[in-house]
Amino acid sequence: MQPPLTIYWGKPISLVVSPEGDVKNFSTIEQVHYWLRKKWPVADTAQDHAIECIEAAMDCLGSVGDARSAFLGAAGTAGFVPCEPAARALAA
Repeated sequence: MQPPLTIYWGKPISLVVSPEGDVKNFSTIEQVHYWLRKKWPVADTAQDHAIECIEAAMDCLGSVGDARSAFLGAAGTAGFVPCEPAARALAA
């Protein structure tokens, strides 16, 4: 049995996902797809657009750059804040 195919996502995206400051790192497009489908806190047009872009990239019909951009847009409307792990470590 072969492991599932993973699509190169580039540099991981880190989001603050709770008021307590919990951070989730998204290192594969499959993780992003799962979160948008199963764990996303709001259903809105930004989420729909991000899912469309993610699925297009997964099917090699769209760019990963467009998918990343749409995901970050959806993250913003869901109330998540992008974070850089290195900057977070310096602030601590």
